[in-house]
Amino acid sequence: MKYSEGKADELKKQFWKSLADSPFLMLQRDDDPKSAAPMTAQIDKDANSAIWFFTQKNSTFAKLGDVTATYEGKDHEVFVRFHGRLQVEEDQGRFEQFWNNFVKAWYDQGKDDPDLLFLRMDLGDAEIWSGDYSLLTTAKMALGKTVHDDVQDKHVETTL
Repeated sequence: MKYSEGKADELKKQFWKSLADSPFLMLQRDDDPKSAAPMTAQIDKDANSAIWFFTQKNSTFAKLGDVTATYEGKDHEVFVRFHGRLQVEEDQGRFEQFWNNFVKAWYDQGKDDPDLLFLRMDLGDAEIWSGDYSLLTTAKMALGKTVHDDVQDKHVETTL
């Protein structure tokens, strides 16, 4: 079923708001299913086609390339799987924008730590599911009633 652009935009906004509130996701290299690891996404509200990560040069993500992220909002109202491509971010302004004490805590030598690697994930295709069900839908589920029609507009395939 095709969903309207308006619905896709609404679910994308729900995702970005949720990610801003809880920026933790699972990231995995597409060529290595054992590489999945929790990461903290650094986001810029004005740059909705990329997210950034700080990591170590010896991490599996230092190999760069295609990755898939899975995300669950802390309130369980949005679930997202999205694809992208990791690259080294060379923009020092971006680095400074996202550097903070929470990041610093992972690097003994701070910004000059030789193991520090700053990455950008250029975003691609995504699937977004909204778990924000109405009270009526929740009651129907509790009673074992069919809810397919109630939730058909709660999922969209899109690009981020």
